[in-house]
Amino acid sequence: MNTKLATLILAGAAVGGTGLNSFSYAAGYPIVDTRQESSYDNSREVAYPKSGQAFFGQDAQYKGNQPIYHDNKDGTVTDLVTRLIWQQDPGAKKTYQQAVAGASACRVGGHEDWRLPTIKELYSLILFNGVDPDQRSNNPSKLQPFIDTAYFKFQYGNAARGERIIDSQFATSTKYVSTTMRGNETLFGVNFADGRIKGYPIGPPGRRRGNAKTYYVLYVRGNNDYGKNSFKDNGNETVTDRATGLTWMKDDSGHLKAGENKDGKLNWEQALKWAEDLEYAGHSDWRLPNIKELQSIVDYSRSPDTTQSAAIDPVFSVTPIRDGQGKINYPFYWSGTTHARGYGGAAAAYVAFGRSQGWMSDFRGRYNLLDVHGAGSQRSDPKAGDPSRYPRGRGPQGDVINIYNFVRPVRGGNVSVREKGPELASPPTRRRSAASGSRGRRDRNASDRGSAGGFGRPPGGGRPAFDPGAFVNRIFTNDKNGDGKVSRDEMPDRMRQLLDLGDEDNDSAISRREAESIFRRMSQRDPARGRGSGQARPREPRGSSGRGERPERERKSRFE
Repeated sequence: MNTKLATLILAGAAVGGTGLNSFSYAAGYPIVDTRQESSYDNSREVAYPKSGQAFFGQDAQYKGNQPIYHDNKDGTVTDLVTRLIWQQDPGAKKTYQQAVAGASACRVGGHEDWRLPTIKELYSLILFNGVDPDQRSNNPSKLQPFIDTAYFKFQYGNAARGERIIDSQFATSTKYVSTTMRGNETLFGVNFADGRIKGYPIGPPGRRRGNAKTYYVLYVRGNNDYGKNSFKDNGNETVTDRATGLTWMKDDSGHLKAGENKDGKLNWEQALKWAEDLEYAGHSDWRLPNIKELQSIVDYSRSPDTTQSAAIDPVFSVTPIRDGQGKINYPFYWSGTTHARGYGGAAAAYVAFGRSQGWMSDFRGRYNLLDVHGAGSQRSDPKAGDPSRYPRGRGPQGDVINIYNFVRPVRGGNVSVREKGPELASPPTRRRSAASGSRGRRDRNASDRGSAGGFGRPPGGGRPAFDPGAFVNRIFTNDKNGDGKVSRDEMPDRMRQLLDLGDEDNDSAISRREAESIFRRMSQRDPARGRGSGQARPREPRGSSGRGERPERERKSRFE
């Protein structure tokens, strides 16, 4: 290490308040904190929970090695935690072959030893103070990407080129040892627009003729040991990674029969509590890992279809599961990191240690369960709910929704408890309206009382909003583009809480089926709103089978 870089690292340690231990105990592979400081419940930002309260122990409450960068003023940036030196500007998108060839030709900063980063090197840059965007939006002005834009140049997808706002995928040198979709040769990449790791095609998507998919590229140099684990079996059912300083439970929640059904499956709130309450191998300071800690133990040389194992070192034990078609697979594992969207924090990040599956339809409209993103991908699941409501997954690739995932607790590392988070935004002031000729406070007995959100009567009068049909129709007066959904952008502010209540497929829009489901839930909370005198019962939902089922649209192989 040259003198200048060593000085920068020591200075960074002092400025960051992390102490020299953060660079000494894990010199090869220190995990950079996610920079998530806001805490969440199952839907929205909340004040930091106290120990013993629900949702205590999430990512924001544990402070790790804080991201510290130095702009070298020569087109490069030094990460003072990882000791990796990065190209600052990714430039134009490249195919995978161009990205590989471009590393040896790169001369940024006067250096000749640039390389295409591995997935673990590139993932060290991800920050979870970012916001997952509405894929249908083309306005990035109020968005926050998952990378530090004070040091790295970043841009969202360009609609003028036919791109989606999330089309900002960055390539790595890590190839998937199996294939995705229907035989695609695949690389792992990081999407700094939406905060995910996914497998992307190296050639033309879907094995079709045409141009290969293109990606942004950040070349890297230095610290060739970064991302290389050094596991030690401690002989007490724990495993220490000497490269990161983290100690892991050798078994997972399945082996310990956690959960109501003793099968190891937990929703996010349950996972947090289970890890916090755990006493195991003589220790009681276990916690749910943040997403970057969890991703650090993925072994990208393994997969169910090539090594008949999970994508993890064999020193760990993994509970096998059955997928939606009855085949042996391996679990998704929860992290303590919320995957925030613009309207709240209803999802949390996980790593798929088995096939990262989705339901994709073929040209005949038949759905097939495929490995769409590869073992070792990082996606997100709703924190709570009923997974049976997602019979064909969600999103462009029909990502399988489990909600009840597995847990592998962690302890140790350069981590301290953060006692207080950022100040919460003040909730919007409710507007009081006059009703039934009264002024000021609303008449609670007025016949036009609306349901949650205060929607009242539809324009022009008509049936009151506690009629299910009127409730749905009132919402859909805002469907300005006539696509059968009401998006966040189309909703007035007072209606946006509906996204927290019932956006089941996480597409930042409410369909008629979702609106009906919201009505039923609110009716259960307040039965008086469910039926008036002489009114019919709300319609039953369209199920995943039987009469009245709405056929799902064919999913095309668009790659996030």
